[in-house]
Amino acid sequence: MADVAQFTPQTAEAIARARQHSVGDLLRRTALRYPDKLGVVAGERRVSFAEFDASVNRAAHALAERGLAKGDRLALLSHNSWQYAVLTFATAKLGVVLVPINFMLGAEEIAFILGHSGASGMITEDALASAAEKALASAGLTGGVRGWIALAGTAPAAGWEDVDGWIDGAGDPGAPGVLVADDDPLRLMYTSGTESRPKGVMLPSRSLIAQYVSCVIDGGMSVDDVEVHSLPMYHCAQLDCFFSVDIYLGATSIILPGPDPATLLATIEREKVTKLFCPPTVWISLLRHPDFDTTDLSSLRKGYYGASPMPVEVLRELQRRLPGVDLWNFYGQTEMSPLATILRPHEQLPKAGTAGRASLNVETRLVDDDDNPVPIGEIGEIVHRSPHAALGYYNDEEKTAAAFRGGWFHSGDLGIMSSDGYLSVVDRKKDMIKTGGENVASREVEEAIYLLDGVAEVAVFGISHPRWIEAVTAVVVPKAGVELTVEQVDAHAREHLAGYKRPKYVVFADALPKNPSGKILKRDLRSAHAHLAGQDG
Repeated sequence: MADVAQFTPQTAEAIARARQHSVGDLLRRTALRYPDKLGVVAGERRVSFAEFDASVNRAAHALAERGLAKGDRLALLSHNSWQYAVLTFATAKLGVVLVPINFMLGAEEIAFILGHSGASGMITEDALASAAEKALASAGLTGGVRGWIALAGTAPAAGWEDVDGWIDGAGDPGAPGVLVADDDPLRLMYTSGTESRPKGVMLPSRSLIAQYVSCVIDGGMSVDDVEVHSLPMYHCAQLDCFFSVDIYLGATSIILPGPDPATLLATIEREKVTKLFCPPTVWISLLRHPDFDTTDLSSLRKGYYGASPMPVEVLRELQRRLPGVDLWNFYGQTEMSPLATILRPHEQLPKAGTAGRASLNVETRLVDDDDNPVPIGEIGEIVHRSPHAALGYYNDEEKTAAAFRGGWFHSGDLGIMSSDGYLSVVDRKKDMIKTGGENVASREVEEAIYLLDGVAEVAVFGISHPRWIEAVTAVVVPKAGVELTVEQVDAHAREHLAGYKRPKYVVFADALPKNPSGKILKRDLRSAHAHLAGQDG
């Protein structure tokens, strides 16, 4: 059978346009299906899908008028906002590669991303403008697009333009009409940097939309959802498992700048929210908040967690205090756009603690260090094969080849697979504690300590030790008003864990360090408590 090469270039392009199915097209089609439906709520803004689409188009034309074209990279440094939502789809319609940046990074870290990505422009929130300007100077970048998001109401500094002028001005509300192919990169997502420097993960429409479909089907998502988005949109979990999927479906999105528990609870009640994603740390903060039991949460029907495992005791508490809410566990990596496996509502307690099974468009298995499949019940590295998978790492052939060797994406996570296909994530390879010649999974120790009444949160990690190589260490956050002792934790651990798995050191804290995505920063904990081993005589 002949391919499109038989046609003239004009006919081939006409066919490509007729078949185009990029991320930017999703919004246009939703706006055609549901033009008057409430699409996005952000602060005082409440816009229909037709209004959202027109705003996106005006912003896209404004970016094009300022010289940005398909394939250019545009950095975005901001908390969640209306402008963030608009720019996500405006860049997608142009084929411009959006580079979302973690707003907690310092100027030098931002400068590395700007330089490595070859960004042609930058948009920053006013409160982050000082870091942005230092980063631009450090990266040696001058000229290009400079956009200002006035979330604090500050007028643009010299050389910057107010993004609201692009969105609300008299620009063309029609679609820009750029031909964006399935595998044209649209996002360059920088990993959190478990190594010395973060890697730029290239995500095209093909990967993202295949992942959206898996989320919809296996995540029970629908057009009737009303969802609050409070986790950072610079992270693909909130942006692409939830916000972009809602736009695809025609569900209503409520955007909050961050996951403040009081604001989240009030928003659920006021907006009759039906659907909520939080990492376990944020679910815990909601459960512990004094307003939890007095807030009307009856509209809530769907709850999602990810980023880290949900402690089984917290899972039971959620099901007890929110009996009308179905729960899903999403597990994956940025390189999987990011979904890989799902644990569904009916599986939560029978398969508690697992990451579920491979989602609709994903194939998952475990391999040893030589990439051979490991037997059922044995620990191996988690690898995936899927259209969700990224195009690779930007400007990094070596790391791309290593991650995709053998035709599978290697996650760097360790897991165990059951005979019926349920995946248990044991640890990151780097987080496995090697103590006294034995391997200890920090997750197993954490689950055991969560069984102790009075524990709100716990993080377990290894620190260097002259005798044990690594010593199991636990930092425990007690529940409000509860006093715990090292002796209580140790006695509890003796009941539930083998000797070599029990913490050698127990430290109490008021809170655990976390990034904006809710992940506990074990690197910070290791550094802060490295001195403990030196106290042994």
